[in-house]
Amino acid sequence: MEKLYARVIIDISHEKVDRPFCYEVPELLRKEIEVGACVEVPFGKGNTLRKGYVIELMDVPDFDPNLIKEIQDVKTGVQVENKLIKLAHWIREEYGSTMIQALQTVLPVKQKIKQKENRILIRKCTQQDALEMAEACEKKHQGAKARVLRALAEDREISYTLLTQKLHISASTIQSLKKADLIEEVSERAYRNPLKDSTFLADKKVLSISQQKVVDDIWADYEQGVRKTYLIHGITGSGKTEVYMELIEKVVADGKSVIMLIPEIALTYQTVMRFQRRFGDRVSILNSTLSAGEKFDQCERAKKGEIDIMIGPRSALFAPFTQIGLILIDEEHETTYKSETMPKYHAREVAEELARLHGASVVLGSATPSMESYYKATVGEYGFFTLKERVTGGTLPSVYIEDLREELRKGNRSIFSDRLQELIRDRLAKKEQIMLFLNRRGYSGFISCRSCGHVIKCPHCDVSLSKHANGRMVCHYCGYEQPAVTACPNCGSKYVLGFKAGTEKIEEEFRRMFGEVSILRMDRDTTKTKDSYEEILSQFMEEKAQVLIGTQMIVKGHDFPKVTLVGILAADLSLGVNDYRAGERTFQLLTQAAGRAGRGVLPGEVVIQSYQPEHYSIRWAAKQNYESFYQEELMYRSLGGYPPIANMMMVQIFGEEENAGIAFGEKMKQLLKEFALEHRMVIIGPANAGIGKIKDVYRSCLILKHPNKEVLKKAKNQLEQWLSTCETEGKIVQFDFNPMNAF
Repeated sequence: MEKLYARVIIDISHEKVDRPFCYEVPELLRKEIEVGACVEVPFGKGNTLRKGYVIELMDVPDFDPNLIKEIQDVKTGVQVENKLIKLAHWIREEYGSTMIQALQTVLPVKQKIKQKENRILIRKCTQQDALEMAEACEKKHQGAKARVLRALAEDREISYTLLTQKLHISASTIQSLKKADLIEEVSERAYRNPLKDSTFLADKKVLSISQQKVVDDIWADYEQGVRKTYLIHGITGSGKTEVYMELIEKVVADGKSVIMLIPEIALTYQTVMRFQRRFGDRVSILNSTLSAGEKFDQCERAKKGEIDIMIGPRSALFAPFTQIGLILIDEEHETTYKSETMPKYHAREVAEELARLHGASVVLGSATPSMESYYKATVGEYGFFTLKERVTGGTLPSVYIEDLREELRKGNRSIFSDRLQELIRDRLAKKEQIMLFLNRRGYSGFISCRSCGHVIKCPHCDVSLSKHANGRMVCHYCGYEQPAVTACPNCGSKYVLGFKAGTEKIEEEFRRMFGEVSILRMDRDTTKTKDSYEEILSQFMEEKAQVLIGTQMIVKGHDFPKVTLVGILAADLSLGVNDYRAGERTFQLLTQAAGRAGRGVLPGEVVIQSYQPEHYSIRWAAKQNYESFYQEELMYRSLGGYPPIANMMMVQIFGEEENAGIAFGEKMKQLLKEFALEHRMVIIGPANAGIGKIKDVYRSCLILKHPNKEVLKKAKNQLEQWLSTCETEGKIVQFDFNPMNAF
């Protein structure tokens, strides 16, 4: 019989992921060995038996067979890592990456962090004895001992930290009392908690008839053992979160855990507060702002079953729960669910595979679903529900489209249209809140010379620099900075100006036109610290500011009842992006932004300012009509052969020489020529990327199209096999299926 070998990662949950080791699979264990299996192997010079995980099986070893050791045993029972490694293997096969990259993705904590402990001192004598001994110590001028004994006379247990830091007791004093057998010290595990304790628990809200039907139908499937993916298409304010919470309550009562994905860290604060008030301390979060210790502790709590619900962006998907019953993805259309680093996975697709491994259900929710999800729902691949009324009983806001070309003809050269100015003054007088949305950041978009047209670019990237209010010009790709120029470096002209207003400029203009008003600004520049999101959102919620100006992060999922006016400035900026999703993204942004108005009892109004008011994405967004937008957009996607009608794979080539990527792309195109003819696969390129250089690295790409994703995966496998044997000459190749952003 042919021998079988396995690549094994040692102690993956406790040690930094390094590299796999090759072991022989004994004949007796062959039936039990599979990818993800937990095994016991001899490791190191002393052949100490260590736990490891199988990440790959192969017939031919990548090491001298005479030096390969045998796997000793296969561990039975459910292991958290077992399913995560199976998931990593699936990600590696599905998206193209190394196994180590996939493992580093699915394991939130790669190394063990020192546990945090609470040290407690306990009085061993009676209260009376403690007081008498305190008096005796005072007579001997042993004041520190006396303070400890009097404190312990009042409370039998007291924190070591309280004694040392608040009462200024030295460690030697505590040690002497321990030696006298008057006190004892115990330690208990203390978890680093990223959430503030909340003793306030909110009452359950009574669901509407339509909300209850969604819950009942999904739960009926669940009880019958049906596990699938559902899409809830609910207008803004229709109460999708209440539906989520009702489903979570049922799944948790069934003894299973729940993962709730939200698109950005900015949403965590409001979302977590709602869930914490409903489910108490059984809720936690995982996101990039947590310290290594906080991440480690949340994962440990998840493993031990001390929490039931994990909330966070796409990385929270890999919380190490032993039994997951439900995965929820709110605002499922958001591009942040797609990873832009290898492996370039989509959280929605990975969630479906993770749910399959656990026997769980997946629920997607959005007011503006992605074209892919809506398409699957309409063809019956997903369960489909709609929520068409706002739970507050209010109506959708009134929306006005203002043509900025017409404003210019009227002589209005300000950032704000006449209608928006009028409505702003009205809301300021009424003390109601206003949100102004711009999908850009910085003081101005780019700096160019009015005399010769020269655009000042980053020396390391093929992009223009942006001017900030601090007098610096910044590259938003590599972080390069330089002082703002006063003369054109090309022709010497003094007419060097920035174009396109940013959030800082809008704030300046607002104050100039409407006087001193309490304003908060929320963009990447004002949310750099760990708690900045929470601080800004809570201040606005508490009405400490009347106006909130910001970029995309202010329009997604937030619920401010006092906001009655939303101004969308330069709504069509996103239409100018060289990306087939530009219309979809614009519609989603405008619809989400408009949905922030009138969520309370007061009616809302929205002003959309645009240079392209006739564009279908703007017209349908103003009417909040998703179905009409979907049908029109689907027609364009069909003509162009884009998702969801067809699938795409972008082969991205990175190199240090300007034209080497194109030449390398031609080799790959020739390699796939016969395969493409056989499967009728379209190959476009190679060509330079939209941004041809970032951080001195040149970028080019090939695009492959086919209706069947499996055909593209076979093409990927063929290229991977060729890349493993050829000389790449320093070039890096990455694969991106159905890319979400222009490359």
